[in-house]
Amino acid sequence: MPRINKFLGKDQIKAPFNPFRYRLICLGVLACMGLLLARVADLQLINHPMLEHEADQRSLRTVTIPTNRGTLLDRNGEALALSVPSRDIIADPQRVLEANPEFTSAKWVYLANALNERPEQLQQQITANPHRRFLYLGRKVELGIAKDISQLHLKGISTVYDDSRFYPMSEAAAPLIGIVGADNTGLNGLEHGYDKLLQGEPGKEVYRQDGDGNIISMLSYDPPKQPPTVQLSIDKFDQYTLYTKLRDGVLLNKADSGAAVLVKIDTGEILGMASYPSFNPNNYADVSPSQMRNAAINDSYEPGSTVKPLVVMEGLERKLVRPDSVLDTTPYRVNGHLIRDVGHWSRLTMTGILQKSSDIGVSHIALAMPAEVLVNTYHAFGLGKPTGLGLTGESVGYFPLHRERWADIERATFSFGYGLRVTPLQIAREYATLGSYGLYRPLSITKVTPPVLGTRVANANTVQSIIHMMESDALPGGSGVRAAVPGYRLAIKTGTAEKMGASGKYDGGYINYTAGVAPASNPQVALVIMINHPTGDNHFGGSVAAPVFGNIIGPVLKHMNIAPDALNSPNPSPNPGTNQG
Repeated sequence: MPRINKFLGKDQIKAPFNPFRYRLICLGVLACMGLLLARVADLQLINHPMLEHEADQRSLRTVTIPTNRGTLLDRNGEALALSVPSRDIIADPQRVLEANPEFTSAKWVYLANALNERPEQLQQQITANPHRRFLYLGRKVELGIAKDISQLHLKGISTVYDDSRFYPMSEAAAPLIGIVGADNTGLNGLEHGYDKLLQGEPGKEVYRQDGDGNIISMLSYDPPKQPPTVQLSIDKFDQYTLYTKLRDGVLLNKADSGAAVLVKIDTGEILGMASYPSFNPNNYADVSPSQMRNAAINDSYEPGSTVKPLVVMEGLERKLVRPDSVLDTTPYRVNGHLIRDVGHWSRLTMTGILQKSSDIGVSHIALAMPAEVLVNTYHAFGLGKPTGLGLTGESVGYFPLHRERWADIERATFSFGYGLRVTPLQIAREYATLGSYGLYRPLSITKVTPPVLGTRVANANTVQSIIHMMESDALPGGSGVRAAVPGYRLAIKTGTAEKMGASGKYDGGYINYTAGVAPASNPQVALVIMINHPTGDNHFGGSVAAPVFGNIIGPVLKHMNIAPDALNSPNPSPNPGTNQG
């Protein structure tokens, strides 16, 4: 044995060195090192951005932190629109299908019922998107229902925070306040006009998570900036009064629509703006676009006799007439067209012209002055001007501000409200200017603190005389006697304008108005009522809109604690044959 081991050892020691094999091994090692270096270069230099992006896609998460939408309050701090917590119901279709659910099981049936759907509808939504990881099953679900859904522990079904908009006044303020969509963006009304302010600024957080979805590091966090609370000029009591009385008037007269606007004279604040028809903003799934219209700003019509106080005012200011002047009011022709009144009076004073709403009387005054005088006066009082309130779809109407050629018949009809189109809101601004004795103030839909500076557009003494004349319209013999409120002096003007039909002729029905200020001794509020196309037994402003005016202005004055200013209450009973406007 020792000799054999010795022999083998000698052979091994004497084995020759093979340089080729050595070089081959070194070459293999170098090749491996080259491949490794190339792979490292590929990972670190060439494909590094792509790989980093892929890693971030799997682990990095950026979450937007929403804000709660700002609250809208009335002038007394009561909510008109506020956000309440809710939840969105989310499905991960891929995970749901991996669990092989039985969609007819009791849990899935409960989920379907909670979302007002049938189980097969849920199944269809999920199976139609088998590879999606995110699918809305329900939006803005109330907290109680969402909690019950989360306790079902259905795989792939989860809830996330959201908020819902709630409107305490419901139909009474819906066209004015507006609504928000599923993404909490304002769609119309004040919700749309003040959308940017009400949304605030959302926050953002960036974090990294592991494969199981657990947060392993927070990279950045920017908190959300909550929006401010917006306090409107609206008074909840006034708004509800306007809406309910307007609704009753539209339904009683079988009209298409109506609008009412109430303005605080010394500040220009809008205390109420109502439209009918309306809708429930808390459940508007089946609401038509016509129900969402704000008739007070979206619709414009010829103002009819509501402009006549301005005509008489200009006649007095230019010394064409005196307060005690008497005009011939027998029918006469202008350019071949007959100018006549609804009633028959051969002569009327300035007060009588307003009380009886005489087209003949105001046309005589208008034809005695240049055409541009009334154009400039109407415009100075706010007709044909946008209000700048930021309300959705506000119409400017039509106003012939720069018209140069006027036929005499056009000048005559312009004096009793034809040849221009205005909104009820613009008429309310006109009467607020009258109520402030010729001091024009901008309107505001948010609460303001007096005093509010204005622009003088008419002589205060002249306007005060007009206000006194307008009181006759609510007294026996006046066209607006049905607006009378016992104990209060009202300065009003009724109006009736024919609507232009599809044929281009005035055969489309009537627009009825009653506009005025109260109390007449010291005007505090201006109110305008518009009733569009009544199809009942009456179609004059004195019989259609005037009762609505009286039903509103009485409660409003009492709510404002304004003392009665009439020693003797006027007789509220109508005088047959004179209730025209």
